Amino acid sequence: MRYCAFLRGVNVKGTAMKMADVCAVFLNAGMKNVVSVLATGNILFDSEKNETQLKTVLEKSMADYFDYEAFMFIRKADFVTHALKNNPFTKSEEYHSYVFISSDEIVEELMNEFAKGIKSDGEAAKIVQKVFYWKIKKGETLNSDFGKILGKKSFKDKITSRNINTFEKIVAKL
Repeated sequence: MRYCAFLRGVNVKGTAMKMADVCAVFLNAGMKNVVSVLATGNILFDSEKNETQLKTVLEKSMADYFDYEAFMFIRKADFVTHALKNNPFTKSEEYHSYVFISSDEIVEELMNEFAKGIKSDGEAAKIVQKVFYWKIKKGETLNSDFGKILGKKSFKDKITSRNINTFEKIVAKL
């Protein structure tokens, strides 16, 4: 089965990792056909284990090797393909679109948090097939009300996000 691991907090706030080292950790943990996509912690690999088993094994392997508290989300390759295909926002030079990788239960909480904040012009959020999507004007991501809540510690092990352009690059390597 082909999977994508979405690592959280890679190459931000002092957590520096070379993707070649990350791939080596995955290989040493028994994964096959391991390849990274960009330097933001997107790892494609094959395994016969299920998502829950993989999360346990890979988070421990990463934590042991890099000496940090590893958080990741494991999704089957078809999740990535469907998430890209189901993006509800039209591609624009003015806006970023993000896909959130999370548990099914958290998407409604994300929508509730989004609804509470002040929105910039054109900012929007939608849930499509239990996946949360967010569109924001370029340059406003970190300063938006919603962008600020994403860094809350209560979300640390519950979500990670990727720009839709990253999903395009991942799908191209599947």
